[in-house]
This record gives sequence, structure tokens and C-alpha cells, in this order.
Amino acid sequence: MNSGQTMLSKEFVNTVVIKTIGLISDTHIPSRAASLPKEVFTSFENVDYIIHAGDIVELSVIDTLEQIAPVLAVHGNIDPPEVQSALPTLNSLKILDRKIGVIHDPDILYGMDKMRELVKTNGFDVLVYGHTHNANIKWEENILYINPGSPTSPSSLLNKPSVALIKITKDSIIPEIIYI
Repeated sequence: MNSGQTMLSKEFVNTVVIKTIGLISDTHIPSRAASLPKEVFTSFENVDYIIHAGDIVELSVIDTLEQIAPVLAVHGNIDPPEVQSALPTLNSLKILDRKIGVIHDPDILYGMDKMRELVKTNGFDVLVYGHTHNANIKWEENILYINPGSPTSPSSLLNKPSVALIKITKDSIIPEIIYI
């Protein structure tokens, strides 16, 4: 897939989008990249909100993203103490009747159990997570589990840098991975 291309089902092409949320994780700035790639700004230019799923490393990344849209963020396992003290482990945002939760590491390596428990306990319709540096969309019943991957440090040479979007309509949630 070429830079800037997306994964999006054709069934949603003519759907009226009410809100769009940009998803990003594992930026690791400045430890793995000097700054956010310009494609992040292009991908997020029309978003209403941005959710960062942790491993930010420097809080200035949040300031940079807030130049685009309001940011909801959590800290990750690599974040230094000043980031961990400034950001929670779990956070959420409600848009229309949809509750979107975000956590950095939901123990995905041990399966879906903790993720399901987080969703059930908190009444989430969407759970955004990071940590794996691997973009992923998974639907389970009516719950969306989404990892935007990493725009600066994909998990392997086989993966491309990525971010994601969630488009909220009156009747649906439309996830989209954007390879940058």
C-alpha cells in the first residue's frame, strides 16, 4: 500500500459524518523520531478531536497536536515520570451516544480478556489502544477495538507508519487506518 492510502470499506463512501477523531500512538518523540511526520498533519487536518494512546515521551507532542484539534491522551509504558504524572492510564471521551476509551497497553499479548473487561466495566463502544506499534481494527459484536499503529516506529519492516481515524455518523462508527 502506498503512502497516504487508507483501508476503508466501500459501503461507507456516501455516509454523512458528524464527527471525526484522529487516532495516534507510540510517537516516541524525540527518542525514535525528531518530530511528527508531516503526513500526520495532513491526515488530521479536518478532525474534531485527536486521541493519543501513549508512549508520547515528550509532552510537547501534545502541544503540537493541539494546534490541529483538542487532544485526549494517556501515558504509555515508555513515558518518563513527568508524562506519567501529567496523563492518566485510562481516559475516555463521549461523542453523541458513543463512549470512546483509550489505554496504552491493555495486555493484548495475553489475549482480549482485559480489553473486554475494560469495555464492559466502563461502557465503551470503542477502545483505542497502542503499545504494539501495529495498526489493527477488530470488531467484536458492536464494539470496536482499534490500534492506530505508530507514525514514527512501526513494529517491523513489514509494517508501514500509520495513524487512524474514527468517523462517527448517526448510526455507525467507521474506522480507517491511514498508512503514511
